[in-house]
Amino acid sequence: MNFDHLMLRLQDDGVAIGLRILGAIAIWIVGRLVIRAVLRGVTAAVSRRTTDPTLTRYAHSLIAVALNLALVVVVLGFFGVETTSLAALIAACGVAIGLAWSGLLANFAAGVFLLILKPFVVGDLVAAAGIVGTVKELGLFTTTIETTDGIITYVGNNKVFGDNIQNLTKSTTRRVDLLAQLAHEVDPNDAIRRLRDRVAMIPNVLASPAPTVEIVEFNPMGPMLAVRPHCDNAHYWSVYFATNAAIREVFGAAGYPAPFTQQRLLDMRLTAGTATAPPREHV
Repeated sequence: MNFDHLMLRLQDDGVAIGLRILGAIAIWIVGRLVIRAVLRGVTAAVSRRTTDPTLTRYAHSLIAVALNLALVVVVLGFFGVETTSLAALIAACGVAIGLAWSGLLANFAAGVFLLILKPFVVGDLVAAAGIVGTVKELGLFTTTIETTDGIITYVGNNKVFGDNIQNLTKSTTRRVDLLAQLAHEVDPNDAIRRLRDRVAMIPNVLASPAPTVEIVEFNPMGPMLAVRPHCDNAHYWSVYFATNAAIREVFGAAGYPAPFTQQRLLDMRLTAGTATAPPREHV
């Protein structure tokens, strides 16, 4: 092989390699343009169907990753790389990552189900995973909740989805549940009448359903009353505190004695099976 023939062959190989590089660049540019167009279309479609920005980010991220991986495989295939082995390698890496990040993937999957099932949306007041607060963000792996005392809390999506979820915003009204202890000497019917009239006068307490005041149990101190007015969600805490104040006001104005525990003991002194002294009561 002479020198001219070698140079000609190198020139042909260089041209072929150059054409492959140019072709790969063209495929990459066209592919990126197609991916951007697809992502814009998907984002627009999802935005029209839902107002939840988190769902839009989910769909955008998942489709972007999948399309970019497909584009890389196409470019490598254009260079003559065996893409079957590459696909198997990607699958093996996916399995390894899945085993190593099982907790994160569980949170990710739970977040997807939370978005699909929608037990709550951003802005709802919820009780989930033992936390009561307002949902600020539903992320890829965690749900951000601002508690009623103003603390920002991040909870794993899997823990939220795997526990009971109470959405306190779904219902337009909410019931306030309070207890009022009476002494044995107090007439329960008189206390019920007074409380029912006073609680109905509290601002933001709903007339329908009407407030209920009933005996819920008896204990060593006396009858226990359940005081239950209804109100809108936005007025829950103001009605809660006002009802407590009303209970104290009514009992004080009526002159009810303070309840205390009473126990009656019988002192029986027996000698050889015969009572030697009459029973004595201790109160």
